[in-house]
Amino acid sequence: MEKFDLIVIGAGPGGYVAAIRGAQLGLKTAIIEKEHLGGVCLNWGCIPTKALLKSAELYQTIQHAEEFGISVKGLKFDFNKIVERSRAVSKQLSGGISHLLKKNKVTVFMGTAQLKGSGILEVSTNDGKKQSFQAAHIILATGARSRVLEGFEPDGHLVWTAKEAMVPTSLPESLLIIGSGAIGVEFASFYATFGTKITLVEMQDRILPVEDHDISALARKALEKRKIEIHTSTIVQSLKKHPNTIMATFLHGNKTQTLETFDRVIMAVGIQGNVENLGLEKTKAKIEKGQIKVNEFCETDEKGLYAIGDVAGAPWLAHKASHEGILCVEKIAGHKVHPLPRTNIPGCTYSTPQIASIGLTEQAAKEKGLAIRVGKFPYQANGKALAMGEPEGLIKTIFDAKTGELLGAHMIGAEVTELIQGFSIAKTLETTEAELMQAVFPHPTLSEMMQESVLSAYGKPIHF
Repeated sequence: MEKFDLIVIGAGPGGYVAAIRGAQLGLKTAIIEKEHLGGVCLNWGCIPTKALLKSAELYQTIQHAEEFGISVKGLKFDFNKIVERSRAVSKQLSGGISHLLKKNKVTVFMGTAQLKGSGILEVSTNDGKKQSFQAAHIILATGARSRVLEGFEPDGHLVWTAKEAMVPTSLPESLLIIGSGAIGVEFASFYATFGTKITLVEMQDRILPVEDHDISALARKALEKRKIEIHTSTIVQSLKKHPNTIMATFLHGNKTQTLETFDRVIMAVGIQGNVENLGLEKTKAKIEKGQIKVNEFCETDEKGLYAIGDVAGAPWLAHKASHEGILCVEKIAGHKVHPLPRTNIPGCTYSTPQIASIGLTEQAAKEKGLAIRVGKFPYQANGKALAMGEPEGLIKTIFDAKTGELLGAHMIGAEVTELIQGFSIAKTLETTEAELMQAVFPHPTLSEMMQESVLSAYGKPIHF
């Protein structure tokens, strides 16, 4: 039985990063992946959706070329080529991860693994072989899959998960999207750009319910401006399938029922951890609400067994998984590490407009009983935003009124998914309003609005 210091199960953004870092720290490391190196993120999530959304962004920008003094005639798109490009980007990156694992001398097994006792794994490789391995440390990085509601099971034809939505064979004329989190809003934005009639349904009283109320409201206004029909406080009671269409029954907040027919439906109601068939019943590890329970260092109740990323719970973000992978492995290697505060993890939605946030919302801060200062700065008052033709957006910051601690930042508008890292660094460094006011921001940039929002929180805005 071959022995390793570290075995990682799952080669997504948490798993492959953990394996590489483990090898860098001198641990004899192996990784086991059943399907694709890079996991869902690289192959069916983060990367291919961003490739699709880039095509949509470019198409939308060219539609407004006249505003920039540029004449474009005969504008059209090839939907199949848009999908093909997104798949090619994923394939390229998957090959890159294979190279990185090889470069760092990580042993790769393509197959599935089961825990067979303390530190023992049985691997069923994709070529039909079975092997047993022993490791002092085993990290579970098996990720998650789309949540399925009873009676709304995806069939790959009329009812899609995110996976089917990324590789359609044709562009649907009408599309019902159930769930208005990041995934639902991104697909609504993408398909609406190419002319699909979108209906977005959310059971809560606002879209993007994890975001700050101001951001949710502005996002709704922007999406409705793009003719996306939005129903909040609404439940989809049933779906009735016909050969090429599907009829949905809605129950609205006022208890009225309506019927509507669509070409396709996307289920975007969250995800559930891949905890099955791992042999966890042979360990002391606990499963709660479909996720593996871990402490702040990603340790389960079984000595030498860890879990990171989506399978270990929210927030279900690739960068959270990668950070946990490094934190976990460095702790294993004896390094001094710090737990990851959940309020220091930024979240991004790559729709048009983009949305990004970190830390507490205004409502959450008030619910904690904190005295706060709130600053806001609109895109329409920023020179770079106007020059870009992107005047819609807002940057909002929240500070502790007593200490000046940056509690949260919430943004909607062009390139906010790139800007949010500034506030991420600020929170990690425990920056107060004083440092953010004293920092010199370049002009003309979108980032100037970040400082203006801070100034606004303290009654000192210059340009608004």
